Parts: sequence; structure tokens; C-alpha cells
Amino acid sequence: MTEYKYATGVGSRDTPPNVLELMTEIAEDFVKLGYTWRSGHAPGADQAFEKGAGANCQIFLPWPQFEKRVPIHPDAIVFPQYTIEARRLAASHHPAWSKLKDSIKHLIARDVHEVLGYDLTPPYERKSKFLICWTSDGATTGAETGRGTGGTGQAIRIAEAFDVPVYNLGRSDHFRFFYEGGVPE
Repeated sequence: MTEYKYATGVGSRDTPPNVLELMTEIAEDFVKLGYTWRSGHAPGADQAFEKGAGANCQIFLPWPQFEKRVPIHPDAIVFPQYTIEARRLAASHHPAWSKLKDSIKHLIARDVHEVLGYDLTPPYERKSKFLICWTSDGATTGAETGRGTGGTGQAIRIAEAFDVPVYNLGRSDHFRFFYEGGVPE
């Protein structure tokens, strides 16, 4: 049986430059360990992980032309739209789904794929082994996510619901762990 090694790399569009650099380095290092990165092509953290992952990346877009001015590695796997199941799971894990504009629902639904992969059939054998992100509040659980965590907060809630460990580079201990070359178990 083939072992699939996926990691999710997401975060705020306002991720600090030094953290963006670390995200790119983390992605590069984990590609060498056989990982494929998943992200959503948003400016900031997503694109930093994508840069480091190069061809070893799965990119989940909320709609086909999202951020089209920023090139995607030609060998990356791009999923141009989320599935109906992703939208259902997103709605069931978002605290205010009914209050969101449709455009935001598209962004939030694609977060499900970023953590669980494209095939959303239980038992989710190809879910990510871990999620690395940056938020200003350092959230690592759904209860800690608040205003300002947006799609990253949704990815954290999905990860938590499906037992995917979350590492937030907004926390000094997590930043230090990866800066020093740490590898999650």
C-alpha cells in the first residue's frame, strides 16, 4: 500500500515577511521528506508554501480564475473548484455559515479540501498529516479561532474535527520548533 504524505500550509494574507520565508523553507524541507503540500493560492502564507513546494503541491481554488495574476507551478496539481461535499462539511464546521456572503462561502468551502484532500470519502485516508499556519492570535483549536482568522480559522476547525495536528507559527514555541528544523511525529 502506498503511503501518502500530505501537509497543509495556510495562513493570513498579513503573515509577516520572516514567517513567509520560514514557510517557504518548511515546504522545501518537507518535499525532501516526500510530502505533498496542500494550499489555496491566497496571497501571503498560501503562496509562500506553494513557492517552497513547487511541483509537489495540490492547490485548491475557490473558483477557476482565483488569483490568476500569480503563476502556479506548471507541474502542481490544481483543483479549480470545490465539491458539494466540501461545501456541506464547511457549513457544518463554520460558526456563522448562514451569515457569510456567497463569495466567502466559496473561499471557506475550499478549506475543507486543503485539509482532507479532494476525495472526501470517509475514512479520509489521504487527509493531511498536519497543518502549519500563521494567525496573529496563534490559534491551534477551533475554540481559539476568532475574528480575523477567516479561512485559516476554518482550516483549523476542520483539522481539529478530523484529528489533524495544527502548528501555528504565530506561537513562539511552534515558530522555534520549525525554525530549528523540527519534524512533527
